[in-house]
Amino acid sequence: MTTFGLDPIGQAWPTPLTERSVTVLGSTGSIGTQALEVAGWAGHRVVGLAAGRDADALVAQAQRWRPRLVSCDPEVAPRVEARLPPGTKLLSGPEGLLALARADADTVVAAVPGFAGLAPVRAALEAGRHVALATKEAMVCAGALVWRAARASGGRLTPVDSEHAGLYQVLVGEPRAGVASVVLTASGGPFREGPADLATVTPEQALAHPTWRMGPKVTIDSATLFNKGLEVIEAAALFDLPFDQIEVVVHPQSLVHALVRFCDGSVKAQIGPPDMRLPILYALEAPLRRRVPLEPLPLSGTWTFQAPDTERFPCLALAYAAGRRGGSAPLALNAADEVAVAAFLAGGLRFDRIPQVIEHVLAASWPELRGWDELPAADAEARALAREAVAGAGVAA
Repeated sequence: MTTFGLDPIGQAWPTPLTERSVTVLGSTGSIGTQALEVAGWAGHRVVGLAAGRDADALVAQAQRWRPRLVSCDPEVAPRVEARLPPGTKLLSGPEGLLALARADADTVVAAVPGFAGLAPVRAALEAGRHVALATKEAMVCAGALVWRAARASGGRLTPVDSEHAGLYQVLVGEPRAGVASVVLTASGGPFREGPADLATVTPEQALAHPTWRMGPKVTIDSATLFNKGLEVIEAAALFDLPFDQIEVVVHPQSLVHALVRFCDGSVKAQIGPPDMRLPILYALEAPLRRRVPLEPLPLSGTWTFQAPDTERFPCLALAYAAGRRGGSAPLALNAADEVAVAAFLAGGLRFDRIPQVIEHVLAASWPELRGWDELPAADAEARALAREAVAGAGVAA
């Protein structure tokens, strides 16, 4: 049997598997659908699918993969159940999602977005599962609690975000004492070069990302650079790094996903096409690699790097501040943004007011979270403050 020692975040590498059983939480979203495509490449068995209200997409996935379990929103459960293949059991609601997360599988792909994705991540880890983590809010809102759950049960985490997957790969085999800092790259989003007045930005413009194919929430967060702020906090929690050792650089070509600076002045980078299927595959199979049906990355053209403009895009600086502050401030930061982005997409908040809503919420006191049961109240308080700020800022203020 091949053994690999410890991975870059101090976990034992798994036993290599030629066939892996996979559960996908958030299966009809961007990451979920790509995870299923990757499972097809690798010949893995999909044993569980969890989605929200997209009944038709979930049914099509269930008919393709014939999993043991499927979970969905209770509102669409009758439409789903009537069309499931024989042998597939339907679960529904929050308890159904948690039951699916706990169910036996070699890997659980956690791709339920937002704070709502935290509970199934916890459930999967407490059941001792390997979690391929795309729900960055889990580490942002409750990183210490997530690690506690994983270590108590023997669960494992591997990152799916392209930047964190890049860091993970670059750090393989590197003694941590030699790391000077890590660098996360950002595309800069659709407004890196204009318009000058971000107050005029529409949801349609903000959703037109120049490089990545993502869901609406993370696409808006990319446009404000808030997503990069979440990734900074996630990197600190995943890799046990101080915030002063985490850099962000704007790289519009989105080909260099992460870099590590070493104390001897050397720099290593993880490079690849802007295709989320590759970090998903590595999260499933690391430290092994398999051939994929993609063309090799052309090594041509000009690659550029520049410092982020935190005056134009203050969400990144707000995330650094919340991360350094600690306690429940990162949870409040995330809740504020979820409310602000929803209001912007609904036409009730100007794009340039999103950071103002976050700043208003962070002005409150956000103490340390001592246990899981304290998270819902803190999240609800932050959302109430955010709604208050949205009502005051609005679209015409």
